[in-house]
Amino acid sequence: MTYTRLTAIEFNHCDPAGIVFYPRYFEMINSVIENFFADVLGASFAAIHVHGGHGVPTVRIEADFRHPSRLGEKVLFSLSIRSIGRSSVALRIFAGEADDPRLTANMTLVWMNLSAGAEPWPDDIRARMTAFMETQT
Repeated sequence: MTYTRLTAIEFNHCDPAGIVFYPRYFEMINSVIENFFADVLGASFAAIHVHGGHGVPTVRIEADFRHPSRLGEKVLFSLSIRSIGRSSVALRIFAGEADDPRLTANMTLVWMNLSAGAEPWPDDIRARMTAFMETQT
């Protein structure tokens, strides 16, 4: 199973040429991750960051930009879990379709106590991530 989210390419995403300005992809990726946490892991960013005193910062990201996305298009973003560590998770984000790839990104997030640093994933979130990852193999 892969988490997917369709994203409309809007004017605010584009440069004067009408194609996505590459830093905007990182905002779109963050939106996919934020919605994955809420929809699949049952942990909204508001609950984690504002009410829970935790965070899930990106500590590594590597992206390959394949083809441009243009104003008015709809691009499918897919998220898959590659591995889960004690306090980290490795994700892969793919944007586009198999015959029309736009972006591939590999990234690592870490579960952080905002006042104490990295901590192990909470059991309920780890269980949901693990179940999600296992269905992909």
